[in-house]
Amino acid sequence: MIKGIPQKILAFEEFLEENPEWRDKVVLLQIAVPTRTDVPEYQKLSSQVHEIVGRINGRFGTLTAVPIHHLDRSLDFHALCALYAVTDVALITSLRDGMNLVSYEFVACQASKKGVLILSEFAGAAQSLGAGALLVNPWNIAEVAASISQALNMPADEREKMHQHNFMHVTTHTSQEWAATFVSELNDTIIEAQLRTRQVPFLPVKVAVERYLQSNNRLLVLGFNSTLTEPASTQGVRGGHIRELQSRLHLEIKETLKKLCDDQRTNIVILSGSDRAVLDDNFREYNLWLAAENGMFLRHGTGEWMTTMPENLNMDWVDSVKHVFEYFTERTPGSHFELRETSLVWNYKYAESHFGKLQSKDMLQHLWTGPISNAAVDVVQGDRSVEVRSVGVTKGAAIDRILGEIVHNKGMKSPIDYVLCAGHFLSKVCSISSPIVRLSRDSKGLDCA
Repeated sequence: MIKGIPQKILAFEEFLEENPEWRDKVVLLQIAVPTRTDVPEYQKLSSQVHEIVGRINGRFGTLTAVPIHHLDRSLDFHALCALYAVTDVALITSLRDGMNLVSYEFVACQASKKGVLILSEFAGAAQSLGAGALLVNPWNIAEVAASISQALNMPADEREKMHQHNFMHVTTHTSQEWAATFVSELNDTIIEAQLRTRQVPFLPVKVAVERYLQSNNRLLVLGFNSTLTEPASTQGVRGGHIRELQSRLHLEIKETLKKLCDDQRTNIVILSGSDRAVLDDNFREYNLWLAAENGMFLRHGTGEWMTTMPENLNMDWVDSVKHVFEYFTERTPGSHFELRETSLVWNYKYAESHFGKLQSKDMLQHLWTGPISNAAVDVVQGDRSVEVRSVGVTKGAAIDRILGEIVHNKGMKSPIDYVLCAGHFLSKVCSISSPIVRLSRDSKGLDCA
């Protein structure tokens, strides 16, 4: 019922009307395998097809030739392959089809004949065999009739070129190849999933405290958002309203952080993707290092901000990315975006979790196919955020710069012998481990959790 048989036969009739020279030279063989003979609609369709076939054969048939052979039965495998092999044109006019294997079988059997495939654009096979076939809309009878004429009159070299394209696809994209590729990608997906879900081990607090007390030069690398702030669940949506969008340092941490900063043997670095103004508001009274906007801007204590911004930084991509962020912010309740000096961040931590993730995936597709397709930028997917920033701005590079400043300013003679990292950036800890290990090579131990 979805194969478009009435449309096919009517198109063949129009072809015979417009091309009388082909009337005794071409035969349409329609194999209509009975499937749902007990369905009234199917019975009605079958009767309709028989009436059309009888009318056309009565109109164009002769004593020696019948233009349409309609078979209400199936053929065995060998007979079907032989029929495919001698066919000059395969006419497939499906009104809706998931794949349509007949088109593949026809191409596979045409190694010597190199016949022409006329394929409905509504068949799934049109996506893979369309380049080597004549695509038609089966509802357009005139178009299908013209395609039949084009296929029968097509030069041999053009026919061979189209066939070779499809034959190469059919012989290389086999079910075995699909299965092997599927298993390979499944194994890769499992490995990627394991890497994504791999948990950072719990910090052995007792050992960490003992090593801390035994050390002389300590480095504490701490995140800000989700590490030193209140959990999003407590500072987020309350009573249907967003309580506060700006992150705040947790009250219970302030006193402890102040004591650590006052210790001359302890160096503290706050790594954050937040804006400089946010870090200023939260850490202006602490003697520590700040790395804002993922390391783009650095500052120690109450000093001036220094930048790690590369020279000749190209920011032409900002406006187009901003338009995408605005579009998704309007369509994702509870989301917002921040425009910074060298990056843009779209945050959906106050949006509904599942919907926010779907929107972020859609956003990434829009970004990669449009504004940033040729731009020198990095896209960073956070826990519930998407950030687009210039290439070369990383937290690892910021740590490298800060360690150099610490060693230079303090005139450090002995190596850092205690390192503690804590933050949601730990999945990327490999990017900052290199400079730390280099400075701690001769130390008694390296603690990292």
